[in-house]
Amino acid sequence: MGEIEVSERAGDELVARGLGSCIGLALVDRFVGVAGLAHIVLPQSTETDRKPGKFADLAVPALIDRVIQAGASPRRLEAVLAGGARMFELGELDIGARNEEAVREGLAASGVPIRASATGGSRGRTMRVEVTGGTVTVKEAGADPATLLGGSAAAARRAQATTLQEAAR
Repeated sequence: MGEIEVSERAGDELVARGLGSCIGLALVDRFVGVAGLAHIVLPQSTETDRKPGKFADLAVPALIDRVIQAGASPRRLEAVLAGGARMFELGELDIGARNEEAVREGLAASGVPIRASATGGSRGRTMRVEVTGGTVTVKEAGADPATLLGGSAAAARRAQATTLQEAAR
């Protein structure tokens, strides 16, 4: 929890377990085989607690910077989100939804498109990112794993073409 990991090593797998109200944010560049994963706990940092992986306002830009330093292109980055569940009834306080909103805002401000998400609900999840191909899977408690982002370079080219077409409109 509250950590950021980045890899460009073939065969590596990044894993975030126990995503309840937390958000797992995966950023991948499938062309060059660079991926990063942040396990974000809360939406906003405080003056006294500024751990980059723990808070959405710090984790999103930190993860973007780290995957770019590892060789990813900012234009080819694709984001996948998982988690953000409402694990406990705490009145009006829904940390999962607030975490998701903060991550989405950070990605939008950075221009990184969200390709897929598995968020909300009331069950925990595990998120896995295969670095070599950029495949992202999520397994919700009591369910089978689901692929949220396929790892082929052809799929990455199609996704990038779609983004460029949407931007041209």
